[in-house]
Amino acid sequence: MQVTVRAKPGSRRGPLVETDDDGTLVVHVRERAVDGVANAGLERALAEHFGVAPSRVRVVRGHASRTKRVDVDL
Repeated sequence: MQVTVRAKPGSRRGPLVETDDDGTLVVHVRERAVDGVANAGLERALAEHFGVAPSRVRVVRGHASRTKRVDVDL
């Protein structure tokens, strides 16, 4: 399954997954957006949210953007 998420790197609220008014998942992560560290934190947060192993979640589009397309293997 692919989902669109909006990342909030460097957030004090993280790790937290919320649903926006338009149905987009908003993922708050504590990690900064440096060298893909925030993307790894986002993948871990989504894995916990969906109840799957972190290896089953990966960013497929938008690695350098706040809006990302993420593949979740349920």
